Amino acid sequence: MDQTSTSHARPVEREFSPRAVITGIVLGILLTPSNVYAGLKIGWSFNMSIIALLVGYGVWQGLAKRSAVGLPWTLHESNINQTVASAAASIISGGLVAPIPAYTLLTGQQLDALPMVAWVFSVSFLGIWIAWYLRPSLLNDKALRFPEGMATLETLLHIYNHGHEAATRLKVLLGATLLSGLAKWVDSFVWAIPRWSPSAQLERLTFTADPSLLLVGFGGIIGIRVGLTLLLGALLAWGGLAPWLLVNGLVQLPPGSNGPQFAVLVEWLLWPGVSLMVCSTLASLAIRLWALHASTRASGGTTWAIPKAGPAVGFLLAIVLVVSLQAMLFGINPWMALLTIPLAICLAAVAARVVGATGIPPIGAIGQLSQLSFGIVAPGQVPINLMSANTAGGSAGQCTDLMNDFKVGRAIGATPRKQLLAQTLGIFIGSIVGVLAYLALIPDPQTMLLTEEWPAPAVATWKAVAQTLTHGLDSLSASIRWAIFIGGFAGLLLGILDSLLPAHRARYLPSTAALGLAFVLPASVSLMMALGAVLTWLVSCRWPSLTERFAITAAAGLIAGESITGVGASLWEMLGNL
Repeated sequence: MDQTSTSHARPVEREFSPRAVITGIVLGILLTPSNVYAGLKIGWSFNMSIIALLVGYGVWQGLAKRSAVGLPWTLHESNINQTVASAAASIISGGLVAPIPAYTLLTGQQLDALPMVAWVFSVSFLGIWIAWYLRPSLLNDKALRFPEGMATLETLLHIYNHGHEAATRLKVLLGATLLSGLAKWVDSFVWAIPRWSPSAQLERLTFTADPSLLLVGFGGIIGIRVGLTLLLGALLAWGGLAPWLLVNGLVQLPPGSNGPQFAVLVEWLLWPGVSLMVCSTLASLAIRLWALHASTRASGGTTWAIPKAGPAVGFLLAIVLVVSLQAMLFGINPWMALLTIPLAICLAAVAARVVGATGIPPIGAIGQLSQLSFGIVAPGQVPINLMSANTAGGSAGQCTDLMNDFKVGRAIGATPRKQLLAQTLGIFIGSIVGVLAYLALIPDPQTMLLTEEWPAPAVATWKAVAQTLTHGLDSLSASIRWAIFIGGFAGLLLGILDSLLPAHRARYLPSTAALGLAFVLPASVSLMMALGAVLTWLVSCRWPSLTERFAITAAAGLIAGESITGVGASLWEMLGNL
């Protein structure tokens, strides 16, 4: 066992305590809707581990100080709390903001609440057991640091070594949450904040001021490179290509149309954007895996280690559940459904190794890779292309979340089986809350999604790939086929350069994921996220230590406040219509 992984281990006083589990469940219920909301708005989600750590520590340590009989909130209780909460919030990898809505858009079939809960849970449950069996080989590989897990570990240790700092960060988090929530409440219930635009022409091209603090918060997290790339992509797609499409008659606006024309224009623009994202991420993924394999061989280690025999009953139960649900819910042949299991294991192992080396979860690339695989095995079949691919891609996403938790747990001497149980509780709660939040936000996917209010870029990507694999490129217009070719070539080139150039040179390249995303998002969304990135960068230039301490915390509060209030507003509206 490597030295760094055990240097923070402490005696286990209390770990899987009722209060640790209940705190994680409560925070999971509160935070899961945030990721569903953000995923449908901008296609990205936020790791909720650090929020859960700060809130859990602040509540229970505060009670312990004020009460003579209160027990201190232990390091291991904090770990169980954040494991449950982050597992619940990461439930969107089970398909809620990508393949499930895409399936509805392409087939017109919407799952009821209970079957949808069962499906999302089954996909994530499979990912948990794959992570359990991959754990020995991945955690013993010294080349895999799992940066996201290490960031959680550093925060965990920091708040226990500097309790006052944790209280200050918690105040910043709550202040930003209240500010963002209040702004969303005013916009939803008191006074609709106007979406200002310099001219009617720019408004038609979606260049408006979106009063969203959630977007500013995400901008503060993504960094200056990604923020400026979003700005560049918005100018290229909506300021350059969109007017050209209208002038040349490649896109026809409805007669008498006023205001932003996102839904009409994005039907063309999403194709070059999606092809750019897919080709760049697949190229980058292939190069990174080759580099990992080469470095492992050079160091004399083995790429894979055979895990010890474990609780096979849980793994078999996960396989039976996900295969039977594919057959019952989507009419997929059970033998075809069984093919998802080896693919899910392979893709989860790939995703976990990439996350371990880079900290970047390649869930988008894994999803499209699984779609391409089933497009070859079962061409022309939409349910298989989307929902069997959902099984492979979704389980890979949940696997990476648990691997980060295992990394943290190993460093502090936590019990792996208790972490696995905490993760299972988290996805159970997250499945229920996530599905209810999705159904409250999007009661009618056919009319609400791929609009300016709900751009749902991940849905657009899965839908576009499924359409292409089902109907072929010949079903698209000549201009779109050229756009796909040019976007794919640009993505391939940028993905290769980003992976092969030294880090100090690669940082000057545009972010391919952000560049492609800007084609699928309204320009107003990209502009606000770019604004958040620029503001955070300017503050970091003037006050670097202040930004390092509080930027992520404040940004997380802005995201949580607006999204939780937005979900509440949707629920209120839904109840009012009953």
